[in-house]
Amino acid sequence: MAHLTVSVEYGMHCLLWLVDSGDAPLSSRDLAELQGISPTFLAKIFTKLEKAGIVRATEGVRGGFVLAQNAGEISVLDVVDAIEGDKPLFDCQEIRGRCAVFGDQAPGWATAGTCSIHAVMLRAEKAMRDALASQSLADIASAVGRKAPPAFAQDVQGWIDRRTDSRARKSRVLSTTD
Repeated sequence: MAHLTVSVEYGMHCLLWLVDSGDAPLSSRDLAELQGISPTFLAKIFTKLEKAGIVRATEGVRGGFVLAQNAGEISVLDVVDAIEGDKPLFDCQEIRGRCAVFGDQAPGWATAGTCSIHAVMLRAEKAMRDALASQSLADIASAVGRKAPPAFAQDVQGWIDRRTDSRARKSRVLSTTD
């Protein structure tokens, strides 16, 4: 798990909207515009989430994405690994064996076992992964739900409904002119 990028943050926010939407699919374009980001950028994130089995796509005018699992079964670590990949936090270069004092051959004591610095980083990574694995999407959605006023969720749902209805009307007009 290398540096966590903004992709994780946007992915998590989108997944929280999917938690709130229940079984109603949300389009990645609407989710991107809701957050003021590029639909192309978000589509790349959703491709990774779909490949990991976190979301699934639905087709049609009212299509989009829904959660592929219960929000309580999706850990933050699942999302991070889906978006960023399972990369190590620290990439030990075994510098300890390159000391100029050693010349061409480092003594065994210098390179035996796990590098002490790497060991610290491995413990830190394990702690972070354990912390991320202990929190589910449902946990975060619950915390957000306690913070945001109910009117906010209703306002967002109204915005999404208007966009979906607009697409459906355009689709009907196009199909009647064919």
